Formats: sequence, structure tokens, C-alpha cells
Amino acid sequence: MTTDSAEPAAVIDVEHARPRVRPLRIIGGLLLASVVLAALWFLVSNERFEWPVVAEYLFNGSVLVGLGMSLMLTAIGMVLGSVLGTFLAAGQLSDFWPVRMACVGFVGLFRGIPPLVQLIFWYNLAYLLPRVSVGVPFGPELFSWSTNDLITPITAAIIGLSLHEAAYMAEIIRAGILSVDQGQRDAASAMGFSRWHTFTRIILPQAMRVIIPPTGSQVIALLKGTSLVSVIAMGDLLHAVQVIYNRTYDVVPMLIVAVIWYLAVVTVLTVIQRRVEEHFGRGTSRVAVKRAARVKERQL
Repeated sequence: MTTDSAEPAAVIDVEHARPRVRPLRIIGGLLLASVVLAALWFLVSNERFEWPVVAEYLFNGSVLVGLGMSLMLTAIGMVLGSVLGTFLAAGQLSDFWPVRMACVGFVGLFRGIPPLVQLIFWYNLAYLLPRVSVGVPFGPELFSWSTNDLITPITAAIIGLSLHEAAYMAEIIRAGILSVDQGQRDAASAMGFSRWHTFTRIILPQAMRVIIPPTGSQVIALLKGTSLVSVIAMGDLLHAVQVIYNRTYDVVPMLIVAVIWYLAVVTVLTVIQRRVEEHFGRGTSRVAVKRAARVKERQL
């Protein structure tokens, strides 16, 4: 039997709800904060870091020239590697098996050899091939050049880094293209799209969501990989600081100078990568959805 005189239940407004206290998270946060503070104190209090020397050489002319060389090698290696990697990815997806096998072999070869070995090999190419010639196969020679004149430290660095990068970019681009469902191609063909329009307007925009994140990581990896060219006497950032500390014996402070510049450039590249990812991930990423929700709340 029910009675109409029962008191109504108290109304709970979720607007005044408070998050649950989680002791383990508080303890974990305090531990992390203590580790960070201990690391900062070690960096500040240890006189062997010689921060005045770091400040003296941070904007040194030869260091900045080396930084510029590292950035130039990164840009050239990434552009050439991306262009060649695109052709290699298309070749791996080709239904013409000789081309497909050639591209698969190229990717397997240059992805399997460490970049340091490739750089040393290209720098010493004159040992195997004293002269580079152009002519009719098994016939007369039309032009020839001395390999020592062609393969300088910078050309060896560009060739080695570009070929190594092309092998990785080929796999990244191939994975991005394969991530688009076959039904998208069939629908584009049914609507009368040409193969070029299907690729540029249907396949590529969707594939970019898969291609961009690993490509950004490859740019950062290539920037750090440019430090390998110091073994062939190339004047990059690491080589510049090596020249200075071989003269002043300030090894640790000069390495810190290189670390600071590498971290600064990598941070900028990471921010750019996040912006590009958000651009191509509009409508699908959690960040984009949250941002759209905030805009809608402001409009209300």
C-alpha cells in the first residue's frame, strides 16, 4: 500500500559534483614532482656543467653554422626521400611484378643497412668506382668524371641520408594508401572520377591521417641522424661543437650546447607536427571534437 504523503527525494544537481579524491594519483604526482625537482637541483648545483661556458658558446658563429647545416641536410634529405619514397610506394603497389620486386628489393636493402654504414660507403665510393661514366652499355663512353670530384662530404651525406629516408618513407606512404578502404576507390570509379582525381581528392586526404604522424617522427629522426655525418668530416652541429671542445677541452659544456639546440628544434618540429595532424584529422580526432564542443558552448 502506498501513501501520497511520502516526502520527495532530494534533487542532486550534477553541476555541483566534485571529482573523487584518488590518493594513489596524489602520491604518484608528488613522487614525480620530487624527481623533477631533484633533477633540476642536480643541473643547477653541479658546477661541472659549467653553465657560463654553455652560455658563452650557445650562439657562437660556428655552432650556428653547424646548426644551419644540420637543418639544411634534414630538409634536403626529407624532400628527396619523400619524393623517391612516393615512387617506391607506387612501385610496390604496382601490378607489374618486375617493378614491384625492384622497389621491394630497394626498400629492403636500404632499410636494412645502418645509415652510418651507408654514409661511410658513399664517402669511399671512389675505392670501388674511380670514375663515373655515362655511355652506351657495353659500348663507347660519352662522358666521365672523377668520383673523388663528385663525392664530397656533402654529396655523400645527401645521398646516404636521402636513400635511407626514401626506404622508410616508401613504407609509410604505402601503409597510408592501403589504409583507405577499397570501397572508396570503387565509389569514386562509379561516380566517374579519373584515377588522378580519385587519388588526389579521395585517397590522399584520407591517407594523410595515417601518413602524417610517422612522417613527423621521421623528420625528427632524420634531424638527429644528421649527427652521423660528422664521421665523414661534414660540418654539422655535432661536428662544430667537437671542433671547439677539441681545442678548449670543454667536452660536457659543448655537448650541452648541442643538446639544447637539438631539443629546441625538435620541440618546434613537434608543435608543427601536432598542428598538421589536427588539420588532417578534423572530424575524427578527440582534440578536434573537444575543440568543436568548446566553440559550440561559446556560441550558446
